[in-house]
Amino acid sequence: MSTATGLISVDEAQRIVLERAKRLDPERVPIERAAGRVLAEPVAALVDLPPFPSSAMDGYALRSADTADPPTRLPIVARIAAGSPADRRLAPGEAMAISTGGAVPEGADAVVPLELVEESDDAIDVPEPVAQGANVRERAGDVSAGDIVLEPGARLGPAQVAALAAAGVSEVQCSKRPRVGILVTGSELRQPGEPLGAGEIYESNGVLLATALQLAGAVPAQLGVVADDADEHERAMERALLGFDMLITSGGASVGPHDLVRATQAKLRVEELFWGVSVKPGKPVAFGVRRDHLVFNLPGNPVSVLVTFELFVRPAVNVLLGVPDPLPEYRSAILASAVKRNPHRDEYVRATRRREGDAVVVEPLPGRESHMIASAARADALVAVAAGDGELAAGEEIRYIAIA
Repeated sequence: MSTATGLISVDEAQRIVLERAKRLDPERVPIERAAGRVLAEPVAALVDLPPFPSSAMDGYALRSADTADPPTRLPIVARIAAGSPADRRLAPGEAMAISTGGAVPEGADAVVPLELVEESDDAIDVPEPVAQGANVRERAGDVSAGDIVLEPGARLGPAQVAALAAAGVSEVQCSKRPRVGILVTGSELRQPGEPLGAGEIYESNGVLLATALQLAGAVPAQLGVVADDADEHERAMERALLGFDMLITSGGASVGPHDLVRATQAKLRVEELFWGVSVKPGKPVAFGVRRDHLVFNLPGNPVSVLVTFELFVRPAVNVLLGVPDPLPEYRSAILASAVKRNPHRDEYVRATRRREGDAVVVEPLPGRESHMIASAARADALVAVAAGDGELAAGEEIRYIAIA
């Protein structure tokens, strides 16, 4: 849907991106290298978990029936450590000392914690009845062999990897990590650490994008800075389009005399699907494809890069990885101070979050210009401000996207 300004909406741009992005093929990954990866197929447990009845406490395994008429004195006939099960059944009228995680012996149906009994002369005095099943972790109480532990689309963090390992899984099928080339344009750009000449600035968009892509699960490659020269643009882009699943350019996609990106891509048979979105910052963002390669042209101002990455590039990366819900997650919060609306474009305002009681409060940061990356360094939220007249008032409930 186009807006009154002739720009398409954020929702429409996201729809076009998701329509053309496709999940990458899967590959087998050892679980010790699977952190942050996304599952491409369901994973079933190979064993019952726990694989045997085990003790949840340091204590004594016994028959609950033997404690029905306390006080009860039971001889200790064995001592069980984790990994060293008893070599016989527990007979009526006996107890076995047991460590946490130890296998509860056959014949026992409960464990009494050691602090609730008195031990003397290789026997225990049990002062109260012990309930059947007390402090016993039943076999397959967590998951049974053959049950699904994780579904496709699950992103693997510490708990997920631990669950797979405990269930006996050593390798998983994960979607390949997308390889993304980053091409920054602009003759005025210099690398940090180099001396600046007249009219020159330090290049920051390449490292911004590389960091954001890596945290999103992609494999970024910075391809350097391309000067504002048509032949150099064509050579650099042609190489990048051959070697990566996705190409992201920064700068040079507007309508000035030195904005060469879109014309160069047209020569290289990139099909442009949109250019210009009703969003601030980031209006001159473009998206296209060449065969299965996705191409994003982001503006040159770093805050515009930050916003358009979250709205359009991250969702594309999520699709390539196989994430089930690829679009940004909007959360609710209370606005700490008023924000003026933009009459024509949706705006994403940098802000900081804090908790006040049960509520999350967001405080817009001063400086809303798209070049102010230093001011944005403290931001951990982007407040969504819909186009319109007037303002969002302090105390109003708003939506925001969390950013790292």
